[in-house]
Amino acid sequence: MSGFALIDGNNFYVSCERVFQPKLEGRPVVVLSNNDGCAVARSAEVKALGVKMGAPWFQMQALARQHGIVALSSNYELYADLSNRMMAILATFSPDQEIYSIDECFLGLTGFEKHDLAAYGQAIRQQVRQCVGIPVCVGFAATKTLAKLANHCAKKDLSGYDGVCDFGRLSESERAHLFANIPVGEVWGVGRQLSRQLAERGIATVEALRTTDAKTLRREFSVVLERTQSELNGVSCLAMEAVLANKQQIMSSRSFGHYVYDLEPLGEAIASYIAIAAAKLRRQGSLAGMVQVFIRTNPHKMDGPQYQRGLNIPLPEPTDDTLRLTKIARWGLKKIYRDGFAYQKAGVALMNLCDARTGQLDLFSKSKNNTRLMQAMDHINQTWGRGTVHSAAEGVCKEWKMKREKKSPGYTTRWDELPLAR
Repeated sequence: MSGFALIDGNNFYVSCERVFQPKLEGRPVVVLSNNDGCAVARSAEVKALGVKMGAPWFQMQALARQHGIVALSSNYELYADLSNRMMAILATFSPDQEIYSIDECFLGLTGFEKHDLAAYGQAIRQQVRQCVGIPVCVGFAATKTLAKLANHCAKKDLSGYDGVCDFGRLSESERAHLFANIPVGEVWGVGRQLSRQLAERGIATVEALRTTDAKTLRREFSVVLERTQSELNGVSCLAMEAVLANKQQIMSSRSFGHYVYDLEPLGEAIASYIAIAAAKLRRQGSLAGMVQVFIRTNPHKMDGPQYQRGLNIPLPEPTDDTLRLTKIARWGLKKIYRDGFAYQKAGVALMNLCDARTGQLDLFSKSKNNTRLMQAMDHINQTWGRGTVHSAAEGVCKEWKMKREKKSPGYTTRWDELPLAR
């Protein structure tokens, strides 16, 4: 009996772009990484042309001209907003939800024994498409690993259903036949390297993994793979996680749109990255006890001098104050900066995180508490868009910003970029 559902947005970034640009439906579309470098999302039409994930955009130019491929810069703010809307809709279909990634979530199905899950899956797809505009596929199964596999079958239409696959409807012989035709690399948690190692031992399909001696898997690989096998056989080993654990480290880094040589623009970049990381820190209710700052040149540019340096700075007391963290990070940058280099990337990391309710403070600290100021900044930026209010240290022109020349508007995240009905 099915205990889980896995819902996954189809070609999520591309689908987000198509919500507000219907003219892109049916056309080959790629979404590019930072600085418009590589393909991080591909429409089905692009995949059919043989374009691989991570393919550099400059290598696709001839193919793009030949087939009319539309390239777009990553619009992360839009994708995050549509993801939140999609997850809110999905939460209405079950009291138990685990958000696994920006475009995936599990639903617990305890008490759904009498439901027609195939029909329920179609209702989920219809509701998300109607309310958010994102096409999704749904997989139902007794375990989370099987639900992920069922979702894969729904996407590939291996089950005979339109975007929905319920393994509970299949007989044992039907499942065995289906699994015998699915590569073992499609199993959740079995990566490329492990797939090769399994294939070398004759375990090339899901069915082969499911029927291999469990003790052999544990002895030659790991207890984790043995647990995966149990999940494939319908024994649930992975429970729902209703609340995601807080991150133990928050990092913010970017490659620059062009090389940066001077300390001042590097300082602006570091201040901007600290602001992003600190906002995430406050959202999860944590304080940082250490700040890491790093800068580097382009390791692939062999005809120029190379330099890479990072610095960890312990804090006298943990904090989530953007202004204090900015001051500390810029101090660290001055310590590691060296003149005469073409810097390609910089970043920060907030480390040694602790719960804001239990963080150990310094009785003799003279540091100013900016809690209300941070709350006001977060509220304004959440309402009007990130960066509406920021510290002067972040600069104004930001010529170092990453290149996003093909970015679509912030249709749902900026008032001045709302879509217009004509």
